[in-house]
This record gives sequence, C-alpha cells and structure tokens, in this order.
Amino acid sequence: MKTPNPAVPGGLAGWILARWKNRGRVQPRLALLERISLAPRQTLSLVEAEGRRFLIAISPDGSPAFFALDGPAPAKRSGRISW
Repeated sequence: MKTPNPAVPGGLAGWILARWKNRGRVQPRLALLERISLAPRQTLSLVEAEGRRFLIAISPDGSPAFFALDGPAPAKRSGRISW
C-alpha cells in the first residue's frame, strides 16, 4: 500500500492547488510533429504553427526550404513522435 506524502495535500485541497498551479501556463503555439533523417545531414520536419502545418527540408547545401501544407490541421493525435 502506498503511504501518503504529508507535504502534498489530497482531496479537494489538492485538486484546487493543482488547478491553481497550472492556471498561468500558456499552450505552445509551435510544435514539432514529426522529424525524419533522409541522409547524414538532411532532415525533413513537419511543424505546426498556430494551427497551420509546414513541411521543412533541411540540408547542408543551402537554407531550409519551407512548404505550407494547405487546409486546416486535423485534430491532435496521441502516439509516438519520432525525433
């Protein structure tokens, strides 16, 4: 049986404190959804910024290439994210 930690209140007081602590957090507006390596120094990344998705190609030959993917982003999905 797990022994309760006296420093962490439970019940209603614990719930109120948890809600109050997370109150000021801002949701991130930029998220890395997927990233794959194509070659030793070449990557392809899928990024979401404020509801829009972008495909970003990075290589040592030049500056990154950005491609906007038109249409609204689908609902957030849970699962594995590759880095």
